Amino acid sequence: MNPWLTFSLMFLIAWLLVFLFRKGLRKEMLLTSFITMFAGFTEPLFVPEYWNPPSLFNLAAKTGFDIESFIFAFAVGGVGSVLYEFLTKEKHKKLSKHEKHKKTHRFHLLALLSMPVIFVLLIALTKLNPIYSAIIASFIGGISAILCRRDLKKKILIGGLSFLILYFIFFFIFNIIYPRTVQEIWNLSAISGVLIFGVPLEELLFAFTFGMLWSSYYEHIYWLK
Repeated sequence: MNPWLTFSLMFLIAWLLVFLFRKGLRKEMLLTSFITMFAGFTEPLFVPEYWNPPSLFNLAAKTGFDIESFIFAFAVGGVGSVLYEFLTKEKHKKLSKHEKHKKTHRFHLLALLSMPVIFVLLIALTKLNPIYSAIIASFIGGISAILCRRDLKKKILIGGLSFLILYFIFFFIFNIIYPRTVQEIWNLSAISGVLIFGVPLEELLFAFTFGMLWSSYYEHIYWLK
């Protein structure tokens, strides 16, 4: 089994475990997973500028696309969105009409769209490595969510931190199974080249900002707290 497929399946197994044992989170997981899965279409932006992973049927090398990206995006979207609820066992409540009409909520749609819009602009207008565009856009998206929905600040920050920890643990295990793979697959000369216990710094920044961004999307869409 190639390393990229293994890493994607690690998150898919985590997704399945949460889905099976926490029935109350299933709707949120399914919605956010199917939305996030479309991020798999961005993989050609990252190959080979950021990395060049082996993939099923050698699709990444041939087309830039690969099946693993869609598995990974689907899994991390669902896990990242519910990790806070999974850890705290808190439940959703509907926002009241009064709460919906707070001044900051005028930017509701802007906050939701900030990440993809900024990502596209950075890709189109700058020469940044795509991973930095994704990190910056996700961070701004997370901050925008906090500014719009200050009641979700705790969930967004803890969501980012908890997903970072989970991601680091999975990556650490991945490095034990596939030693030297980071040096072989990641284009370290195009990024910082900094490794933290064998994990590229950019992967950790991605995990934290993604966790921030995605932990509040469901609440934003459905006006929940």
